[in-house]
Amino acid sequence: MKKLIILFFAFLFSFTNAEVLEAGVSIEEVPKALYGGWRITAHLDTTNARSSFKPQSLDFWTLSRVGDSISLDNPMSGANSTISVKTVEGNLIVFSKKTPYDNNKVLTDIVTIRLNDNSFTGINDLKLETFSLIDNHLMKTETARYIIKGEKISGDSIIL
Repeated sequence: MKKLIILFFAFLFSFTNAEVLEAGVSIEEVPKALYGGWRITAHLDTTNARSSFKPQSLDFWTLSRVGDSISLDNPMSGANSTISVKTVEGNLIVFSKKTPYDNNKVLTDIVTIRLNDNSFTGINDLKLETFSLIDNHLMKTETARYIIKGEKISGDSIIL
């Protein structure tokens, strides 16, 4: 009986070939419309640190699939990071990225967007944590929420 159960699961998993990004979200679930170049406008909605965050910004994002990961590049700032897809429910996508900032800071973005053909609307929640250079304890946390809009400016980018 034990061998039968093991054989059953081995058989079941042999037909599961989709890459998994995180907590059950398959990269195959991410709409292909997400990939490509985007012009992003952002307007500050709320913050606990007005002096640390711009009231509005204009950026360009290039979202690319490379194998089983998704890369976000910003040619304006030179930033590049791999994003972690948290949720895909139809055209609603939630992803995050965490990147070092300066010597003692970490910036976390959680982006929630709703795709609509060649555009999207959504929010970008930012958390900027500052750590002590002496003992690495958390000194302060600054947050901001931006209302974002994206317009597609170039096609898909998928490299398998």
